[in-house]
Amino acid sequence: MRVVILAGGFGTRLAEETVVRPKPMVEIGGLPILVHIMRWYACFGFKEFVIALGYKGEVIKQYFLNYYALNSNVTVQLHTGQVTVHETHRDDWTVHLVDTGLSTMTGGRLKRLKPWLGNGVFMMTYGDGVSDVDIRRLVEFHHSHGKLATVTAARPPARFGDLKIEGDQVTRFAEKPQAGGGWINAGFFVLHPRVLDFIEGDETIWERDPLERLVATGELMAYRHEGFWQPMDTLREKQYLEELWQSGKAPWRAMC
Repeated sequence: MRVVILAGGFGTRLAEETVVRPKPMVEIGGLPILVHIMRWYACFGFKEFVIALGYKGEVIKQYFLNYYALNSNVTVQLHTGQVTVHETHRDDWTVHLVDTGLSTMTGGRLKRLKPWLGNGVFMMTYGDGVSDVDIRRLVEFHHSHGKLATVTAARPPARFGDLKIEGDQVTRFAEKPQAGGGWINAGFFVLHPRVLDFIEGDETIWERDPLERLVATGELMAYRHEGFWQPMDTLREKQYLEELWQSGKAPWRAMC
């Protein structure tokens, strides 16, 4: 099962960092938050990734082109140019880096990835949020209900999209309400390829018409996650994640 990560947004609310790099490449504990997310999936055995690139996508490409050397000890013979890489850690992942356009919306990015997804169920999340969600249980939940889509629901601040859930079925989806609490869209989706039919094109925002239509047809189910979930939208949130990492108490730390 492939894992799609949306990594193409402008990250304007974190402009202190994103003026020189895309938000998924902002570092926590010396590693891009994108890699933290990938390592969490990999711990559950999901190691094939499709990264949807956009703003400063070349930075992400360059990072993965040099990933092996960047994550190993290296000896360089300056007089000959010979490079010896001393392996210290190797992630046995497959990473597809796909340009989905500079200004393409979230739904449009997903639609552009259709040739890379095959005919099977796939997962999708955002490249700027970490969690300790049990991916294996999430996938099992998706297969148990037989619907087209599963969204992970969490309970952080009310400024995120609000989900109303009856049983396990989503009955209302409102993106970024002004006030109120309850369950919100935490990403970490499991999706049938047919959800791509709900996306019209590049201008489609995944969190609006496609999800609303999935709700209207009874095809969106919610996996309730009571544990940790935290996006990195602001400098304050980045600092909070860094503090958790440095304290050794980061719930999303991959221990596999």
